[in-house]
Amino acid sequence: MLITWWYLYFSARSIVLQSFKMASVVQKLIAPLFTGPPEPPANKVTVVGVGQVGMACAVSILLRELADELALVDVAEDRLKGEAMDLQHGSLFLKTKVVADKDYSVTANSRIVVVTAGVRQQEGESRLNLVQRNVNIFKHIIPQIVKYSPRCIIVVVSNPVDVLTYVTWKLSGLPKHRVIGSGTNLDSARFRFLVADKLGIHTSSLHGWILGEHGDSSVPVWSGTNVAGVNLQMLNPNIGTDSDEENWKETHKMVVQRYRSLFLTFSPVTWKQQQL
Repeated sequence: MLITWWYLYFSARSIVLQSFKMASVVQKLIAPLFTGPPEPPANKVTVVGVGQVGMACAVSILLRELADELALVDVAEDRLKGEAMDLQHGSLFLKTKVVADKDYSVTANSRIVVVTAGVRQQEGESRLNLVQRNVNIFKHIIPQIVKYSPRCIIVVVSNPVDVLTYVTWKLSGLPKHRVIGSGTNLDSARFRFLVADKLGIHTSSLHGWILGEHGDSSVPVWSGTNVAGVNLQMLNPNIGTDSDEENWKETHKMVVQRYRSLFLTFSPVTWKQQQL
């Protein structure tokens, strides 16, 4: 009987040792305590388009630690791979997991999706033609986003942003409070800097807004422009008008000119239409 037990012990020990030798480093190092499917991330954000605007959004999200997982999507696979690797290799300094793929399944369970994809306006091209080209791209992007993240909020950054935000709302079928355009947020930021710079103060001390459509038809709200509550229109009733001797309206012109120059010089992403 004792011999039988010793035989069973050594046989079992031999099997365990053999199994341990055959196991991978991961299997030897980590013992799984849960065998079910992994839980989805609680705060996942997706950025569609890895051009200059898209990567600026991605880096801002990472530095502010706004998400526990960041997904990047683009049809330009080489650029996507390169940008993703740069972020992943810097993960030592980040708390957010970075994933990337051409396939939209990588975006699954996103809470927020930032769309920066689109094509730039060509020399001599009308805004109407540009809109149509970007609408064609959005017809591919938006249904894929909603398919994998039906409960997400979509933030549209692509130009012309106001039109494409409306297009996104119609294509997605989402409630209007879950489709948001960047609007004149950038215009307002530029306006505040230019006015503050002319006054010789820091931008954060100047409060003001640009309203309306992003771009040429935007409107500066001079009646609300103030420094520490001191209204500039009270100091100069003609501010922003043609009769203003200080020519403050030039700051708004500079905002619009900056919009035009950037709109014509680079695209939010190198989006290959032939792949759509």
